[in-house]
Amino acid sequence: MRVEHESPNQPDVIALIANLDAYQDSLYPAEARYALDVASLSKPNVLFVVARDERHTALGCGAVVLNDSYGEVKRMYVRPDVRGKGIAKHVIALLEASAYESGCRELMLETGPYQPEALRFYTSQGYVRRSPFGVYVEHPLSVFMGKPLSSRCSA
Repeated sequence: MRVEHESPNQPDVIALIANLDAYQDSLYPAEARYALDVASLSKPNVLFVVARDERHTALGCGAVVLNDSYGEVKRMYVRPDVRGKGIAKHVIALLEASAYESGCRELMLETGPYQPEALRFYTSQGYVRRSPFGVYVEHPLSVFMGKPLSSRCSA
């Protein structure tokens, strides 16, 4: 498996994002979802990575939107049939290292309470619950987390 920076505008990556959307649509109403589309993920201030197997099949993806004072983790997703193999750890490690190299010193994210696997994963990676950030407001279907970055972040 390899994880590298790629464009999100590829058919197999668009399919991953569509699967993530379908999953989140089954859990949360539209007003509680803050997803970015492919055009937004293609902007210059976005770091986007894809995990692929030896046959070049897209297994997972993730992004960091770089803002003035922090980065926001978005679109973290691993196909259900390949979960539990450490793919998400490799994706987040490259995102953290790349964000740090870009001058970012803190990552934040918003996820939901109906995704206990995501909450466990982020906690295991050093993210802690925090108050809303940026344009977000307190909402019962939002869980906010953050993590300071250091030079120890490496892919």
